[in-house]
Amino acid sequence: MAGPLQGIRVLDLSTVIAGPYAAQILGDMGAEVLKVEPPQGDIMRAAGPARSPAMGAAFLNANRNKDGLVLDLKQPADRERLLALVRTADVLLHNMRPAAAARLGLGPETLLAENPRLVYCAIVGFGQDGPYRDWPAYDDIIQAAAGWSALEATVGGTPRYAPTIVADKTTALYAVAAINAALLHAARTGQGQAVEVPMFEVMASYLLVEHLAGRTFVPPEGPPGYARLLSRHRRPYATRDGHLSVMPYTASHWQRFFEAAGRADWAADPRLADDGARSRAIDELYGRLAACLPARTNGEWIALLRAADIPCSPVNDVDDLLADPHLAAVGFFTPATHPTEGEVLTVRPPVRFSRTPCAVTALAPGLAADGGKAQTDLLAPDCFAP
Repeated sequence: MAGPLQGIRVLDLSTVIAGPYAAQILGDMGAEVLKVEPPQGDIMRAAGPARSPAMGAAFLNANRNKDGLVLDLKQPADRERLLALVRTADVLLHNMRPAAAARLGLGPETLLAENPRLVYCAIVGFGQDGPYRDWPAYDDIIQAAAGWSALEATVGGTPRYAPTIVADKTTALYAVAAINAALLHAARTGQGQAVEVPMFEVMASYLLVEHLAGRTFVPPEGPPGYARLLSRHRRPYATRDGHLSVMPYTASHWQRFFEAAGRADWAADPRLADDGARSRAIDELYGRLAACLPARTNGEWIALLRAADIPCSPVNDVDDLLADPHLAAVGFFTPATHPTEGEVLTVRPPVRFSRTPCAVTALAPGLAADGGKAQTDLLAPDCFAP
């Protein structure tokens, strides 16, 4: 059986990463996803490397399991074609600014009038009932606004962005969760609804789970910031021949580590056995970890730590992941033949369902009007039918 969202019809009007990645996940779960692009295409098509124009790697990796269609929504005829699609869709997803969507006649009130069961999901930069509602937003802007970059400065001395588009991809995951919840509501009640997923609020919520810390309480019980994560010693540690991630967490982890490192005195520290005291001393303890690791090689430490059941990992780069034996054993990377790009490597959906497995059934569409199905089929009365 196809994925758990088999039969769900999704119109993906989004661009860049947050919306397309969310729609791809829905497609991985079995939804029929139609990517609707303007004549110039999704701007992410231009992000290289690429083998041919408008088919960049990041676009390929965020737009599988979709058919493609080009519509110029500023043209009345193409807007009417989109409304025909809306009438048979279950979900419409976009990341236009709401004012721009309204100017195109694509606001939630308009489209829900066309299809009262529609789940209308808008990914926006900032919640639309706040003063920032009209501000433009991209991943870097949200990382800075939501506190991520300042946290980087706390441990590294300089504000930095994460070396991944963490705000876009985290927002995509929230959007998938929200869409699925709204689909459940629509199945139970027959009622669609508008869903707003604001990047700023998503990332602030995400970071404050642990970093609200002492400011959780009124009056405050201390400053914001989770001390363990902000320790200057929390990092992969230098060994004799490289770097290693080691994370003793429980009292027994710490005690076994220091015993294995030949530091019986540190293993006997009474603070290790008290969760609160250990937490308060975490910066010092991480400093002790750092002092121990240069005594052995990565291989020696990994053998020792695995035998002691202490969490550890080599510091993998992307090439290491491509050769990783676990990922190979679970079939994580799958070669495929794209109709225009030739041989490519795909990453299988990471989530598994025992009865309704996910699958990769199509690679990212080209920009032609018949990017997947023929345009005449896409605009037929049952426009999502195979």
